[in-house]
Amino acid sequence: MLIETLKSLFQRDLNRLKEEISLYKKEENIWHIEKNIANSAGNLCLHLIGNLQTYIGAEIGKTGYIRDRPAEFSLKDISRVVLLDRINDTMEVVARSLDLLSEDELQGIYPILVFEEKTTTQYLLVHLTTHLTYHLGQISYHRRLLDQSEG
Repeated sequence: MLIETLKSLFQRDLNRLKEEISLYKKEENIWHIEKNIANSAGNLCLHLIGNLQTYIGAEIGKTGYIRDRPAEFSLKDISRVVLLDRINDTMEVVARSLDLLSEDELQGIYPILVFEEKTTTQYLLVHLTTHLTYHLGQISYHRRLLDQSEG
């Protein structure tokens, strides 16, 4: 039951991420940093992709993905098309990986230490949904502010 709920939430919010990236009036604004805002929407998008590809894809789905977290925040000017392709790939990896999980495995300890203490796989997956939603809100706000100033 929880697995289907998680799949639905990840699908919904990754679709929203695609929508937000698609809605920027000027593609270059995806990479714009305004005043004291440290991360562009593009870098937050790469961060979300890296996060899900690592904790769900590599660890649960055994995809072999190797994360380069510093690049998630240092890469710039990747095209909108490439970002959307990477989100689509991530959606597929998340769905396939979650299909491999049993309800019993959800209750088990997640295989790597992510926080100060070990957690259940269920806890980590719920955390990942809220992490996605948190940054999705930042991206939405970023886009609306920049699009408003574009007129």
